[in-house]
Amino acid sequence: MDAVKLAGLEPASVFAYFEKICSIPHGSRNTKMISDYLVSFAKEHGIRYVQDELNNVVMFQEGTCGYEDHEPVILQGHMDMVCATDERCRINMETDGLEIDHDNEYVFANGTTLGGDDGIAVAYCLALLADKSIPHPPLEIILTVDEEIGMEGATGVDLSAFRGRTLINLDSEDEGVFTVSCAGGARGTIHLPAERRVVYGPCVRLTVEGLTGGHSGAEIHKNRANANKVMGEFLSRVQKLMPLCITQLSGGEQDNAIPRSCTVSFVALGINLERINDIAQQLQKEIREQYDEPNAVVRGDDVDAMGGNALTTECSAKVVAVLNAVPNGIQAWSKDIKGLVQTSLNLGVLRLNDEETTLTFAVRSSVNREKCDLLGKLRELAQFYDGAYTQMGDYPAWEYKKDSRLRDLMVETFTRMYGREPQVVAIHAGLECGLLGEKLPGIDCVSIGPNMKDIHTSREKLDIASTERTWKLLLETLKAL
Repeated sequence: MDAVKLAGLEPASVFAYFEKICSIPHGSRNTKMISDYLVSFAKEHGIRYVQDELNNVVMFQEGTCGYEDHEPVILQGHMDMVCATDERCRINMETDGLEIDHDNEYVFANGTTLGGDDGIAVAYCLALLADKSIPHPPLEIILTVDEEIGMEGATGVDLSAFRGRTLINLDSEDEGVFTVSCAGGARGTIHLPAERRVVYGPCVRLTVEGLTGGHSGAEIHKNRANANKVMGEFLSRVQKLMPLCITQLSGGEQDNAIPRSCTVSFVALGINLERINDIAQQLQKEIREQYDEPNAVVRGDDVDAMGGNALTTECSAKVVAVLNAVPNGIQAWSKDIKGLVQTSLNLGVLRLNDEETTLTFAVRSSVNREKCDLLGKLRELAQFYDGAYTQMGDYPAWEYKKDSRLRDLMVETFTRMYGREPQVVAIHAGLECGLLGEKLPGIDCVSIGPNMKDIHTSREKLDIASTERTWKLLLETLKAL
């Protein structure tokens, strides 16, 4: 396995396999070619493997001399990548390999994502399996598909043949940061029937915009306002002046993104736009003071229309009531790990169409019971307001393990090798470890990886020196196990 662009980088075998992986299209839902390559690798090296119908590949290798009777160690990563390009890029990521290069400090791809998340995990595994001189216990390798679009491979992979209960996940992006817990999650949606009629009268548009937004897992604790919830308060205050008949309602783009803007249009008799904007100015002042939102804008505007097909006043009032009743943001902090959000939800998408109003939430918790309780609360609210509730994308938490032999060993190994202690963290986002832990009860797991920058963008970079240090840490850990 000879590298071309990455020749001369160390560890040579890891970068050679990484370059090969980059030459094969492997975006989410386009994993057949990379999966077949892994099968060819296993056959070439005499490694027992299973390729399932989803394109997941698992491999099994015996321990090296002196390690044959040790407990198996599981290594895990995912083979799919996020495919993104810049405006000038002509590469078709469905059919073309990447144009990779390096500057002696970082590896990158020209005009596209690099797929270091999580191609480097696959490269680590292949380099380890191919080198018979590296001492290690029996290895059980899990390489999943479609992690980036909902962990679909980890959901469907069959691990019934696995004996190991010690797992090193290779899907982190910060060297010296050991992740030991992550949140589980699900997407919940409240559906409110849209009772409409033709209403005549002046129309007004309410707008909330200029908010910061952010990721509902990584940034839910950063005191950022949710535009959909702000709009709920705006509507509630305006509704005290006059009955509303809502014609249009739209806020947010994705359930896992804190919404930055929301707009509502409504018909009402006796509209006093000056009083509405007095409310808007007061609410804008409160939002700027209460949250880290110096650019928040709240306003009302005339709409050049007289009436329209609108929700009834009763139905509109129910939408406003639900918007104000639903919880949002942090619900609980961890008692085990200082500063970790334990349970939260984000009202990410708000929509009105001809048939219904929908409120869609990303719910997260590192305690499975709390996640289920919060989802149940949404279901109860939907029923209380005569609506319906649907749920999808449920994945379990990887709960914090107070006593972890693997964590303690890896902390000691890293400290001995590099003269500083690693950070041991939990994250309020999802990793496949929760799903795998459900299939492998009692699992002891740590997630590591080399430094990467700007993942999921065409600016993505993989740190060369960090890749080598993480490789050495992995080998020392396997040796100690």
